[in-house]
Amino acid sequence: MTPERRQELVLLRRARDLIDRRYAEPLDVPAIAASVHLSAAHFSRRFRAVYGESPYQYLMTRRIERACALLRAGATVTDACMRVGCTSLGSFSSRFTEVVGMTPSAYRAAAHPAEALMPDCTAKAVTRRRTSRNREADRASAA
Repeated sequence: MTPERRQELVLLRRARDLIDRRYAEPLDVPAIAASVHLSAAHFSRRFRAVYGESPYQYLMTRRIERACALLRAGATVTDACMRVGCTSLGSFSSRFTEVVGMTPSAYRAAAHPAEALMPDCTAKAVTRRRTSRNREADRASAA
């Protein structure tokens, strides 16, 4: 691995850590890219190449995972939406359903006995639905 590639990975990891720490704050791709001194377009391309999803998708996935923990703890859907940094309940619900496989209300009402016994980080890894938005890539890898 070249020193330039290694430095780029360090910057991308820093950006990912920033998203993980500040997921509940208003974040956008240009601000995240600026924090690691990259242009928004270059940052988005490289982030997707390294982590398999765009920076915005990564941010929303982190928000949804945190919302799952709040919903398991008894928070209302609206409260969970606002506490994880989403401003639109409709967009939050759509993305939640896409990532988790059920609506936030249904998730909140469902029993989660196994997840209650796990640390949140383990529950996130175990319950995260593995889907790709890139259906062409899915078909190509299946062939």
